[in-house]
Amino acid sequence: MKILVVNAGSSSLKYQLLDMENESVLAKGICERIGTSGKISHKVADGRKFEAEIPMPTHTEAFQCLVDALTKGELKVIDSMSEISAVGHRIVQGGAIFSKSTLVDDKVIEQISDLAELAPLHNAAHVLGIKACIAALGKDVPEVVVFDTSFHQTMPARAYMYPIPYEYYEKYKVRRYGFHGTSHRYVSDRCAELMGKPKKDLKIVTCHLGNGCSISAIKDGVCIDTSMGFTPLDGLMMGTRTGTMDPSVLTFIAEKENMSPKEMDDMCNKKSGLLGVSGLSNDSRDVNNAAREGNERCRLAVDMQQYEVAKYVGSYIAAMNGIDALVFTGGIGENDPGMREYVSGQLGFLGVTIDLEKNKLRGEEVELSTPESKVKVWVIPTNEELVIARDTLALISK
Repeated sequence: MKILVVNAGSSSLKYQLLDMENESVLAKGICERIGTSGKISHKVADGRKFEAEIPMPTHTEAFQCLVDALTKGELKVIDSMSEISAVGHRIVQGGAIFSKSTLVDDKVIEQISDLAELAPLHNAAHVLGIKACIAALGKDVPEVVVFDTSFHQTMPARAYMYPIPYEYYEKYKVRRYGFHGTSHRYVSDRCAELMGKPKKDLKIVTCHLGNGCSISAIKDGVCIDTSMGFTPLDGLMMGTRTGTMDPSVLTFIAEKENMSPKEMDDMCNKKSGLLGVSGLSNDSRDVNNAAREGNERCRLAVDMQQYEVAKYVGSYIAAMNGIDALVFTGGIGENDPGMREYVSGQLGFLGVTIDLEKNKLRGEEVELSTPESKVKVWVIPTNEELVIARDTLALISK
């Protein structure tokens, strides 16, 4: 059985085609610059790939490019889209409506669209992606939506509520939703599998660290807290995002600089974080390299981010009253030995010790903790597409 996984952005459409007999990736790619020039990058399992510039005025044309890449030319992997049994879509914001993955129908599309106010850059694009799929494949091919937020719906009210007048929760649903849920779910499940224990018997802290960063506390098999909040701006300092800070900083700067709410939002989301502090880049690799060469602002940016990750991990250990495993994933989590060494070192008081030679590995699944460590420490590359494909298969098999 073959399942297509789609992740539609405002000007992009990522995809993977998986064979669920062995959960292998047959092909993957991305359509970019939708609405402007248009470009597709396509890669098959043996490593062969191609790129082409093709006009993509809308997501409908982008999806047709995806169809052509999968079914035509030297790098085709199927003869016809009729070989695809279902499509799974990544959806950023499910609000309080969707606590689990679900089959697509007209009402579900309407609800996802209604939630666009909570994720304006994402949900509207996801709806366009769903409609483009339906237009190309017809309504007979089942489609499933998998939400970034659903994994975090198990949080208790004490974790997801904000200390603002309660009426704003009632009127506008202002609360913590959390994101990266598909990633946190995958790596925590995989961690339990590697440890040979049921997830319900474990206390796990998962650190998804990339250009966007979030940390989750997973106790007895469910998420009880997560660092991202009402939007993906909350929590940790990230590539270009501030993360949590004193709200008065915003009102102070806005008044001094005569900045509008839109300009403040742009500053917080696109000009802050590693980029804002370092003045160099939002890419942790560039910032780390410059820090090693003596750039003091880059050193400060690295130090700030490492400190914040360790601080959040410590707070979630307190929230769970203990920890059995710590997991690193995402571009930074999987590839930055310095981050992992610092955070693990700050947990030395709990008996955490890691193998510094193993910690030099990048992008590989590996246990970093030594045999005598009181807490297991893992690097687990995330696989959100596989989670989406598995959920899709489970729903269409019912």
